[in-house]
Amino acid sequence: MNVTDLLNSDLGKQIISGIGGQTGTSTNQTASVLSAALPAILGGLQKNATEGDGDGILGALQSHDGGILDNLTDFLGNKNAVASDGNGILGHVFGNQLGAVQKGISKKSGVDAGNVANIIAMAAPVVMGILGKQQRSAGVKDTSGLTDILGGLLGGSGNSNIGSSIVSSLLDRDGDGKVEIDDVAGLLGGLLGRK
Repeated sequence: MNVTDLLNSDLGKQIISGIGGQTGTSTNQTASVLSAALPAILGGLQKNATEGDGDGILGALQSHDGGILDNLTDFLGNKNAVASDGNGILGHVFGNQLGAVQKGISKKSGVDAGNVANIIAMAAPVVMGILGKQQRSAGVKDTSGLTDILGGLLGGSGNSNIGSSIVSSLLDRDGDGKVEIDDVAGLLGGLLGRK
């Protein structure tokens, strides 16, 4: 299952509805933000895994084992704890580029940056839960298997360069060595199939 399939599934609709209910954003706004944010988060995780942090991600998945997916409504109802966990995950995945990612998603989705920040903070633990569930069901215990799962979620199973490509493009689309809002928005346009 890739990100598009996920968002169109019953679980995806539950995620969109649950996060929207907690953040006060409409279904369309929430779906628009998530359709850009999920590939960016997964791409960031894959980039980190391929650059030597695979063991760290596998370790984090010990506490994100997919159990939250069994009772998503109750999990998302604990908004402050979810957002705190999510912000920690996002900080680890994007580092000092998180603000640029949020602004890019905001520009492309038309949702203000404050709501984008709230939505993706709540989405990050859910993403880790999905990843943890897949890791357990596949019996993955090493970085190679982890990057394969991430590649599959990104729509290109087995290609460990997908995450690096997404995040590299995300952070410097025009190749000028600087991260700018247009760099981020340009990538998100590609992810969302818009120009």
